[in-house]
Amino acid sequence: MYGVVLAAGQGTRMRPLTDRRPKPLLPAAGRPLVEHVLDACIDVVDEFVVVIGYRGTDVIERLGDAYRGAPISYVEQADPAGTAHAIEQARDVVDDRFVVLNGDVLVDPALPEALAATEGTAVATTPVEDPRSYGVVSVGDDGSMESIVEKPADPPTNLANVGCYAFDPAVFEYIDRTEKSERGEYEVTDTLDLLLADGHDVSVVEYEGRWLDVGRPWELLAANELLLADVERDVRGEVAAGARLDGAVVVAEDATVRDGVHIEGPALIMSGADVGPNAYVRGATVVGPDAHVGNAVEVKNSILMSDAAVPHLSYVGDSVLGRDVNLGAGTKVANLRHDDASVEMTVKGERVDTGRRKLGVVLGDGVKTGINVSLNAGVKIASGAGIEPGGIVMRDVEAAETEE
Repeated sequence: MYGVVLAAGQGTRMRPLTDRRPKPLLPAAGRPLVEHVLDACIDVVDEFVVVIGYRGTDVIERLGDAYRGAPISYVEQADPAGTAHAIEQARDVVDDRFVVLNGDVLVDPALPEALAATEGTAVATTPVEDPRSYGVVSVGDDGSMESIVEKPADPPTNLANVGCYAFDPAVFEYIDRTEKSERGEYEVTDTLDLLLADGHDVSVVEYEGRWLDVGRPWELLAANELLLADVERDVRGEVAAGARLDGAVVVAEDATVRDGVHIEGPALIMSGADVGPNAYVRGATVVGPDAHVGNAVEVKNSILMSDAAVPHLSYVGDSVLGRDVNLGAGTKVANLRHDDASVEMTVKGERVDTGRRKLGVVLGDGVKTGINVSLNAGVKIASGAGIEPGGIVMRDVEAAETEE
């Protein structure tokens, strides 16, 4: 069986984190999202087909020609035009039954296993409290799909389309017949409608496990929290006698934890990282490869990507710091509104309620702050931007030029 993994989109809702990398390579629990997806289906897949597009060479360089012994083929979706269009790119490689997963959606292995166990076409669903924001599936008495409706005002059921499927190669004939939707894309849900109209059964796999679509910056934090909940204590790096590690803390080989450091797990200190002296790391936190957390710094429930530096006298809470970020001494991140409401963040020009009571900042690669900078809750700063000493940043900061 093939595993077709969709990893071609630009991830514009995730900016600035995707200014310089494709979304499937964003790290959660120290590894790219797409690797967690591959892990979920490795037991039922003989060969992977990864659909690439935006910065696709980055994906190829990371994954190589095989993953955990399963060969990988790459196909390019040069001009993304919907999910059915993305799946179609695999037709010259796939000659047997295949499952389809998104490269940025976390699921348990039970889901691809259940899809692989079906015959013909299958769609995965999960019950949700408010299905109005999803494709909603109706199921017949025989357990097969009767219909699928996109974002209905009056949902017929509470079963949301998870976006994971199983197909036989015959589906490509129906993708050829799929017309553009009102959004100007070739939607796989329209392909399913065509299959139903021709009398084909579409099996419904009802799934109630982990399902997290990592589409916006705060959802990367949620993924990190979810995955780190499974981590077990493993200390291999250099830990000073005066340091204290509580709970599920991983200190990788070649990482350094200095005197006076207190780490409360779950936390992951990756290879080459340097923490301390006298730093406090807590919550679901990853200190990435070669990152640095210095003297009198507190980092809580955050992701520090490779080579990020918070050298001294700073607080970072519920935040994501991109590669090569450097915070000047005394930089403080606010992660809580004074009115105690959930924090809002701007996504593609619109203010969005994140649903998170605590949320700090999202800093793109190479952001630098001067000394004594204050960053307000929910602020995003574009890759390469700089903040002058003493600055108070209340709104998003866009760089004059952002590397694409």
